[in-house]
Amino acid sequence: MDYRKALEQAVMYIENHLGESLKVEDVAKAAGYSYYHLNRQFMAIIGEGLGSYIKKRRLAEAAKRLLYSNEKVIDIALDSGFESPEAFSRAFKAVYRVSPQVYRRNRLDILLGAKERLDTGLLDHLARNVTVHPKIVELPEIKVAGVRGETTLRDNKLRELWERANNLFPQIPNLAHGGRGFGICEACQSNTLYTMNDEVVFSEVAGVEVSSFGGLPETFVCKIIPGGRYAVFTHRGSLSKLPQTFDYIWGTWFLTTKEEMDDREDFEMYDTRFLGYDHPDSEIDLYIPVK
Repeated sequence: MDYRKALEQAVMYIENHLGESLKVEDVAKAAGYSYYHLNRQFMAIIGEGLGSYIKKRRLAEAAKRLLYSNEKVIDIALDSGFESPEAFSRAFKAVYRVSPQVYRRNRLDILLGAKERLDTGLLDHLARNVTVHPKIVELPEIKVAGVRGETTLRDNKLRELWERANNLFPQIPNLAHGGRGFGICEACQSNTLYTMNDEVVFSEVAGVEVSSFGGLPETFVCKIIPGGRYAVFTHRGSLSKLPQTFDYIWGTWFLTTKEEMDDREDFEMYDTRFLGYDHPDSEIDLYIPVK
């Protein structure tokens, strides 16, 4: 059996039995794999084990009930497969960083960590186009000259920003050798894991590396990417799938890694491997700052 088909069957079985006593061995049997091999496929493609995925899916559904129903926490906990409210609270806080009671009281619809259901398209994207285990690198400081624009996750205007920037780049003096491009996400300081959603406006700088900022026209903004440690993921294929890659980074990798996030800005790096917005063989690197 094709392993992606097996993963699809496993996910379907999980979704149909989330509210029941669900054993990983039963999931593996439904997928036609041994637990050992199915769990290895989950780790390789999704970046976490089968048991972890099931627990986070249960918590994600429980979080919706906390927000959109008046059910008691104890009832939600037991319906979600936890033996006690205490066990549920510990697991919930480990993912959402707050207790179920605080989550409900403050109406915290937190995107980060919410384990949404995997569909066929996302499974295929993770299997073919994302390095689920990043490399950790140490970067020197990088100077970037670019153009700033604003967008939201829903109304994505980054393609238009890059088209405008590419038309202006010939005006930049002191271009660094190699011609690397950088997309630097400038999340507003007021945005937190609790407020960032599809409607929140954030700015992005689309720029190129320069050796110095001397003689730079006023059209451009100057950015310095701080040196330090970064986790580097490679995204392959169309940039229209980039949100799915970031969903994996923040919704799976971030919650399972021992690395601690730093408060520097994350960014995309474009080099000779970038072949165009929709080119299936194009590659870019995503840099996530870590301490």
